[in-house]
Amino acid sequence: KSIGVGQYQHDVNQQALKEGLDDVVSSCVNRVGVEINTASEQLLTYVSGLGPQLAKNIITFRNEHGPLDSREALRSVPRLGPKAFEQAAGFLRIRDARNPLDASAVHPESYPLVQQMANDLHCGVADLMTKPEQRSQIELNKYINEKVGLPTLNDIMAELAKPGRDPRRQFENVEFAEGIKEIADLQPGMRLPGIVTNVTAFGAFVDIGVHQDGLVHISQLADRFVKDPNEVLKVSQKVTVTVREVDLVRRRIALSLKTGEQSSKETRDHSAQPKSERSLKPKQTRKDNNPKPAPVPFNNPFAKALRK
Repeated sequence: KSIGVGQYQHDVNQQALKEGLDDVVSSCVNRVGVEINTASEQLLTYVSGLGPQLAKNIITFRNEHGPLDSREALRSVPRLGPKAFEQAAGFLRIRDARNPLDASAVHPESYPLVQQMANDLHCGVADLMTKPEQRSQIELNKYINEKVGLPTLNDIMAELAKPGRDPRRQFENVEFAEGIKEIADLQPGMRLPGIVTNVTAFGAFVDIGVHQDGLVHISQLADRFVKDPNEVLKVSQKVTVTVREVDLVRRRIALSLKTGEQSSKETRDHSAQPKSERSLKPKQTRKDNNPKPAPVPFNNPFAKALRK
């Protein structure tokens, strides 16, 4: 089974790999947040405090009662108790909810605090989220208590400034080489655009648009010695690579980031020995299966006898 995380995914413990990937997905989901009225059951299972059963119950409740109009409505979902609500509510978003804070990362337990800020400024919560001049008048030190510290207040202010913001960086599309769509389309020596998908201790993986990332070994990252691949590459960085080798059977692609001149020197055929080395080899004497008889001296008195 391929899960598309690199050409060496089958060389590691599969259970450990799955657990590691689940942790990463869970971290990303909880950092970005989930729109509860459109999220799939599978996605909801990664929300902190939920799981397969509660995710299924939310989908069933949503199908039976329609879209949820507030975070408080989550309390009506079967088997979703106070503890699960406390853990999950801050990661679930509801657009166009009655309370504008339901579309933000502000946790429901902080709603009274935000409401107090609005009351002190004689405005509504929505005004705090849309009018910077209102937020600038908030004196955070007034709201510090034994349960809420300054770091929490700063987080709330950041969320009020950009409610429901996506903390991920803007994704930049990469235009791959035209006509190169499968690994079989690759040939050694090709120069192709790509994007770095992962950086490891032994090199970096690059997507070149053939549904299989290629490996740039650490020795091929630059024309100089590289001790740490992170010194020269980072994830999502655009690069231009040279195809060094293609293994269709094992579906492995070896790439290089070295310059064309340096790369060509390394791929040159070294099988032919230099002329100077060949000249050092001792000459082999020719063997003759029918050696000629040694010449008989002309004036030898025994010559006649020897010829008999």
